[in-house]
Amino acid sequence: MTSEDKIRSAFENKNWQEIKVTDSWQIFKIMAEFVDGFEKMARIGPCVSIFGSARTHNENQYYKLAEDCARLLTERGYGVISGGGPGIMEAANKGAYEAGGKSVGLNIELPFEQFHNKYIDRDKVMEFDYFFVRKVMFMKYSQGFIILPGGFGTLDEMFEALTLIQTGKVARFPIVLVGKAYWGGLLDWIKNTMLATEKNISEEDMNLFRLVDTAEEAAEHIFRFYDKYVLKPNF
Repeated sequence: MTSEDKIRSAFENKNWQEIKVTDSWQIFKIMAEFVDGFEKMARIGPCVSIFGSARTHNENQYYKLAEDCARLLTERGYGVISGGGPGIMEAANKGAYEAGGKSVGLNIELPFEQFHNKYIDRDKVMEFDYFFVRKVMFMKYSQGFIILPGGFGTLDEMFEALTLIQTGKVARFPIVLVGKAYWGGLLDWIKNTMLATEKNISEEDMNLFRLVDTAEEAAEHIFRFYDKYVLKPNF
């Protein structure tokens, strides 16, 4: 009987103690993912995470932009972290790998079986069951986020980072959105509706990110930020 079958049976038979035991033991698996992630990531050094869609084809302009971003970061000594899968993630790892830099992949096990891409260093690929554990690794061990066009997952990671910085839960770090044509409509809505009309954010919150169009601009924003601040973990 699978874990799902046991839980279903416990609900049907109103065996609440069985459900509680199952939840309690799950804590140890969550702890194991955190411990393994912390131990591996702490040895890697300063890194920048590059986010974007897993669906982006290798002939797409943003695939090439992700490669270029990774190469520029690597040339300045940064490691590159991606979500470990295809598309923009693959491009980021490819750019770092081919430039001789550290190439890290934080892969997530999904129902449609996302496999890690071939450009991740063999000792720097990690597999996660839990999105929230994986997101902690991005936040804790990234000195910056470069965010290219993506879907719900990319937006989730972007807005979580903005929220944690806005609320002072993590130290501020640079967040760069690449692709004015893609992000422009969303940012117009944030500025005109969320800020100006509804006043749900503050004017200074608009300074928590930078919108650019080129890999050079994205990388330069990271470099300029750390000309002023000492590299350190985010929390």
